[in-house]
Amino acid sequence: MNESVDVRGPLSRMRRKPRGGKRRLLRVLLRVFLLGAAALALWCLALFVVIFRYEGQPAAGAPAKSDTAIVLGASLWNDVPSPGLAERLDHAFELYRAGTVRHLLLTGGLGSGATITEAEGMRNYLLDKGVPAEAMELETKSTNTYENLKFSKSIMEERGWKTAVIVTHQYHGSRAGDIAEFLGYDPVQVSVTESEVLQMSYHRTREVLAYTKWLGQKWLLHGG
Repeated sequence: MNESVDVRGPLSRMRRKPRGGKRRLLRVLLRVFLLGAAALALWCLALFVVIFRYEGQPAAGAPAKSDTAIVLGASLWNDVPSPGLAERLDHAFELYRAGTVRHLLLTGGLGSGATITEAEGMRNYLLDKGVPAEAMELETKSTNTYENLKFSKSIMEERGWKTAVIVTHQYHGSRAGDIAEFLGYDPVQVSVTESEVLQMSYHRTREVLAYTKWLGQKWLLHGG
Protein backbone atom coordinates (compact mmCIF):
# COMPACT_ATOMS: atom_id res chain seq x y z
CA MET A 1 0.00 0.00 0.00
CA ASN A 2 1.18 3.47 -0.85
CA GLU A 3 -0.72 5.43 1.74
CA SER A 4 0.74 8.85 2.59
CA VAL A 5 1.36 9.43 6.21
CA ASP A 6 1.45 12.88 7.84
CA VAL A 7 4.65 12.65 9.82
CA ARG A 8 4.77 16.36 10.70
CA GLY A 9 2.85 15.91 13.91
CA PRO A 10 0.67 18.39 15.81
CA LEU A 11 3.52 20.74 16.71
CA SER A 12 4.44 21.23 13.08
CA ARG A 13 0.82 21.97 12.14
CA MET A 14 0.55 24.52 14.97
CA ARG A 15 3.53 26.43 13.61
CA ARG A 16 1.56 27.22 10.45
CA LYS A 17 -1.28 29.03 12.23
CA PRO A 18 0.49 32.33 12.94
CA ARG A 19 0.80 33.02 9.18
CA GLY A 20 -2.96 33.37 8.90
CA GLY A 21 -2.99 35.50 12.05
CA LYS A 22 -0.40 37.84 10.60
CA ARG A 23 -2.40 38.26 7.41
CA ARG A 24 -5.52 39.08 9.40
CA LEU A 25 -3.59 41.63 11.46
CA LEU A 26 -2.23 43.26 8.32
CA ARG A 27 -5.73 43.48 6.86
CA VAL A 28 -7.02 45.13 10.04
CA LEU A 29 -4.13 47.59 10.06
CA LEU A 30 -4.72 48.38 6.39
CA ARG A 31 -8.40 49.09 7.08
CA VAL A 32 -7.51 51.33 10.01
CA PHE A 33 -5.00 53.19 7.87
CA LEU A 34 -7.47 53.69 5.02
CA LEU A 35 -10.20 54.87 7.39
CA GLY A 36 -7.75 57.28 9.04
CA ALA A 37 -6.60 58.60 5.68
CA ALA A 38 -10.21 59.11 4.57
CA ALA A 39 -11.08 60.91 7.83
CA LEU A 40 -8.01 63.16 7.46
CA ALA A 41 -8.90 63.96 3.87
CA LEU A 42 -12.47 64.90 4.86
CA TRP A 43 -11.18 67.06 7.72
CA CYS A 44 -8.78 68.92 5.44
CA LEU A 45 -11.46 69.38 2.80
CA ALA A 46 -13.94 70.76 5.34
CA LEU A 47 -11.40 73.23 6.72
CA PHE A 48 -10.34 74.23 3.22
CA VAL A 49 -13.97 75.09 2.38
CA VAL A 50 -14.29 77.14 5.60
CA ILE A 51 -11.10 79.03 4.75
CA PHE A 52 -11.96 79.52 1.09
CA ARG A 53 -15.50 80.82 1.71
CA TYR A 54 -14.70 83.22 4.54
CA GLU A 55 -15.82 86.78 3.82
CA GLY A 56 -15.04 88.56 7.08
CA GLN A 57 -17.04 89.42 10.18
CA PRO A 58 -19.71 90.61 9.95
CA ALA A 59 -20.19 88.58 6.77
CA ALA A 60 -22.47 91.21 5.23
CA GLY A 61 -21.51 94.86 5.18
CA ALA A 62 -18.56 96.90 6.41
CA PRO A 63 -17.35 96.77 10.02
CA ALA A 64 -18.76 99.30 12.45
CA LYS A 65 -16.73 102.36 13.42
CA SER A 66 -14.16 101.25 15.97
CA ASP A 67 -11.40 102.52 18.20
CA THR A 68 -8.63 100.75 16.30
CA ALA A 69 -7.66 98.45 13.49
CA ILE A 70 -5.36 95.61 14.53
CA VAL A 71 -3.10 94.85 11.58
CA LEU A 72 -1.70 91.33 11.85
CA GLY A 73 1.97 91.22 10.98
CA ALA A 74 3.81 89.27 8.31
CA SER A 75 7.37 89.17 7.09
CA LEU A 76 9.61 92.11 6.30
CA TRP A 77 11.96 92.10 3.34
CA ASN A 78 15.12 94.05 4.16
CA ASP A 79 13.20 95.75 6.96
CA VAL A 80 10.45 96.81 4.54
CA PRO A 81 6.98 95.20 4.51
CA SER A 82 6.80 92.32 2.06
CA PRO A 83 4.30 92.73 -0.81
CA GLY A 84 1.80 90.60 1.10
CA LEU A 85 2.12 92.64 4.28
CA ALA A 86 1.85 95.84 2.24
CA GLU A 87 -1.57 94.64 1.05
CA ARG A 88 -2.77 94.37 4.66
CA LEU A 89 -1.37 97.81 5.46
CA ASP A 90 -3.01 99.37 2.42
CA HIS A 91 -6.34 97.87 3.49
CA ALA A 92 -5.92 99.22 7.03
CA PHE A 93 -4.96 102.61 5.62
CA GLU A 94 -8.23 102.73 3.66
CA LEU A 95 -10.19 101.96 6.84
CA TYR A 96 -8.33 104.74 8.64
CA ARG A 97 -8.79 107.25 5.81
CA ALA A 98 -12.51 106.43 5.63
CA GLY A 99 -12.90 107.14 9.35
CA THR A 100 -13.87 103.55 10.19
CA VAL A 101 -11.08 103.38 12.77
CA ARG A 102 -9.37 106.12 14.80
CA HIS A 103 -6.11 104.29 15.48
CA LEU A 104 -3.94 101.61 13.92
CA LEU A 105 -2.51 98.94 16.22
CA LEU A 106 0.40 97.29 14.41
CA THR A 107 1.38 93.91 15.75
CA GLY A 108 4.41 91.73 15.06
CA GLY A 109 7.75 90.95 16.66
CA LEU A 110 11.28 90.49 15.36
CA GLY A 111 11.39 88.09 12.42
CA SER A 112 14.29 86.02 11.17
CA GLY A 113 17.01 88.14 9.58
CA ALA A 114 15.31 91.44 10.39
CA THR A 115 16.89 94.30 12.34
CA ILE A 116 13.55 95.90 13.28
CA THR A 117 10.27 94.35 14.36
CA GLU A 118 7.40 93.77 11.96
CA ALA A 119 5.42 96.44 13.82
CA GLU A 120 8.20 99.00 13.34
CA GLY A 121 8.45 98.21 9.64
CA MET A 122 4.67 98.58 9.35
CA ARG A 123 4.76 101.93 11.13
CA ASN A 124 7.47 103.24 8.78
CA TYR A 125 5.40 102.20 5.77
CA LEU A 126 2.31 104.00 7.06
CA LEU A 127 4.28 107.10 8.02
CA ASP A 128 5.31 107.35 4.37
CA LYS A 129 1.61 107.23 3.45
CA GLY A 130 0.86 110.16 5.71
CA VAL A 131 -0.51 108.47 8.84
CA PRO A 132 0.57 110.51 11.90
CA ALA A 133 2.71 108.70 14.46
CA GLU A 134 0.26 109.50 17.25
CA ALA A 135 -2.46 107.54 15.43
CA MET A 136 -0.40 104.33 15.61
CA GLU A 137 0.36 101.94 18.45
CA LEU A 138 2.98 99.20 18.22
CA GLU A 139 2.96 95.69 19.68
CA THR A 140 6.45 94.27 19.16
CA LYS A 141 6.63 90.97 21.07
CA SER A 142 4.29 88.58 19.27
CA THR A 143 5.44 85.71 17.07
CA ASN A 144 2.13 84.22 15.89
CA THR A 145 -1.52 85.12 15.36
CA TYR A 146 -2.60 84.06 18.85
CA GLU A 147 0.02 86.31 20.43
CA ASN A 148 -0.81 89.13 17.96
CA LEU A 149 -4.35 89.24 19.25
CA LYS A 150 -3.64 88.42 22.88
CA PHE A 151 -1.01 91.15 23.31
CA SER A 152 -3.04 93.62 21.26
CA LYS A 153 -6.02 93.09 23.54
CA SER A 154 -3.86 94.01 26.53
CA ILE A 155 -2.79 97.23 24.79
CA MET A 156 -6.42 98.03 24.03
CA GLU A 157 -7.30 97.62 27.69
CA GLU A 158 -4.42 99.91 28.71
CA ARG A 159 -5.59 102.58 26.26
CA GLY A 160 -9.24 102.23 27.14
CA TRP A 161 -10.17 101.10 23.64
CA LYS A 162 -13.27 98.93 23.47
CA THR A 163 -13.67 97.97 19.82
CA ALA A 164 -11.35 96.78 17.10
CA VAL A 165 -11.33 95.66 13.49
CA ILE A 166 -8.83 92.91 12.77
CA VAL A 167 -7.13 93.35 9.39
CA THR A 168 -5.61 90.44 7.51
CA HIS A 169 -5.82 88.46 4.26
CA GLN A 170 -8.94 86.52 3.31
CA TYR A 171 -7.29 83.10 3.70
CA HIS A 172 -6.24 84.00 7.25
CA GLY A 173 -9.48 85.63 8.37
CA SER A 174 -11.44 82.64 9.67
CA ARG A 175 -8.71 81.53 12.06
CA ALA A 176 -8.06 85.12 13.19
CA GLY A 177 -11.76 85.53 13.95
CA ASP A 178 -11.91 82.27 15.89
CA ILE A 179 -8.89 83.29 17.98
CA ALA A 180 -10.42 86.70 18.64
CA GLU A 181 -13.65 85.09 19.82
CA PHE A 182 -11.67 82.76 22.10
CA LEU A 183 -9.83 85.74 23.60
CA GLY A 184 -13.06 87.59 24.35
CA TYR A 185 -13.14 90.27 21.67
CA ASP A 186 -16.66 91.69 21.56
CA PRO A 187 -17.74 92.27 18.92
CA VAL A 188 -15.48 90.18 16.71
CA GLN A 189 -14.84 92.17 13.55
CA VAL A 190 -12.48 90.95 10.82
CA SER A 191 -11.94 92.93 7.63
CA VAL A 192 -10.11 90.92 4.97
CA THR A 193 -8.37 91.74 1.74
CA GLU A 194 -7.75 89.50 -1.24
CA SER A 195 -4.19 89.12 -2.45
CA GLU A 196 -2.79 89.84 -5.87
CA VAL A 197 0.79 88.92 -4.94
CA LEU A 198 0.54 85.75 -2.84
CA GLN A 199 0.31 82.21 -4.22
CA MET A 200 -3.08 81.41 -2.76
CA SER A 201 -3.06 77.66 -3.42
CA TYR A 202 0.01 77.40 -1.18
CA HIS A 203 -1.26 79.76 1.51
CA ARG A 204 -4.73 78.21 1.76
CA THR A 205 -3.24 74.71 1.97
CA ARG A 206 -0.78 75.85 4.63
CA GLU A 207 -3.62 77.54 6.49
CA VAL A 208 -5.39 74.17 6.82
CA LEU A 209 -2.43 72.93 8.85
CA ALA A 210 -2.20 76.18 10.85
CA TYR A 211 -5.93 76.08 11.60
CA THR A 212 -5.70 72.45 12.73
CA LYS A 213 -2.80 73.36 15.00
CA TRP A 214 -4.80 76.26 16.46
CA LEU A 215 -7.83 74.06 17.20
CA GLY A 216 -5.55 71.67 19.07
CA GLN A 217 -4.00 74.57 20.98
CA LYS A 218 -7.45 75.93 21.82
CA TRP A 219 -8.46 72.53 23.21
CA LEU A 220 -5.37 72.51 25.42
CA LEU A 221 -5.97 76.10 26.56
CA HIS A 222 -9.49 75.06 27.54
CA GLY A 223 -7.83 72.48 29.78
CA GLY A 224 -8.33 69.53 27.46
